[in-house]
Amino acid sequence: MRRRDTVERYTRPVRWFHAGIYLAVLVLLVTGWWLLLGHEGRPSALARLFRLPDTALHKDVGWALAALVVAGPVLGFRASRTFVRETLRVRTGDVRWLLRWPAALLTGRFGRHDGHFDPGQRILNVLLVLSLTALVGTGAGLALLHGGPAFAVLARVHKWATYACTLLVAGHVIVAAGILPGYRGVWRSMHLGGRLDAGVARRLWPGWLERVRGERRGP
Repeated sequence: MRRRDTVERYTRPVRWFHAGIYLAVLVLLVTGWWLLLGHEGRPSALARLFRLPDTALHKDVGWALAALVVAGPVLGFRASRTFVRETLRVRTGDVRWLLRWPAALLTGRFGRHDGHFDPGQRILNVLLVLSLTALVGTGAGLALLHGGPAFAVLARVHKWATYACTLLVAGHVIVAAGILPGYRGVWRSMHLGGRLDAGVARRLWPGWLERVRGERRGP
C-alpha cells in the first residue's frame, strides 16, 4: 500500500493551544449571545451542562481565556514570535493574491506566496487578535467594576467587539473546516494528529512547503 505524502504544519503544543482558545471563545460566544439576547435567568444548554448560571460560566471561561492569552506567548515564545513575524510581513504579491482569492475559494487555484500564512490569513490574524484583545480587556474590566461611566463604556465596546469577533470566527470556521472546495482537506492541519496532505499544503502554502522540505533534505 502506497504511503500517503503528508507534512506536519503545526506542532502538538500549538494545536493544543489553538484548541483551548477556540473552545473558550465558542463557549463565550454562545453564553454571551444568550445573555445579549435577553435570556438571563433562563439557563442555556451550556449552563445546564456545567450546572452554572450563564453569567458565572461566561465570567469563569473569560478568565480562563485571559490566562491562556497571557500564558501561551510566554510558554511558547518561539511559536509566538513566528506568528507575529509571519503575520506582519508584507509581500509584493499580496494584492495580486487577494484579487484571485474569491475565485480560488471554488477552484483551488490560489496565487503563489512564500509565507507561513497566506495574505488572507494574515489579515484575519490581525483582526482576530484585535477583537479578542478588546473582548478580554473589556471583559476583565466589566468583571472588576460595578457600575459607573467607565463600566458603561466598557460594556459598549465589549458588545461591538462581540459582533466583530462573531463574524471573524464564523468566517474562520467555514474556511478551516474545509467546507469550501478551495480549502478542502485543510482541517487536518489542526486535527487528527496534524498531518496535512502535501497536495493540500502545495495548493495553499507552496513556498512554506518548499522551505520545509528543503530544510529536511539538508544542504
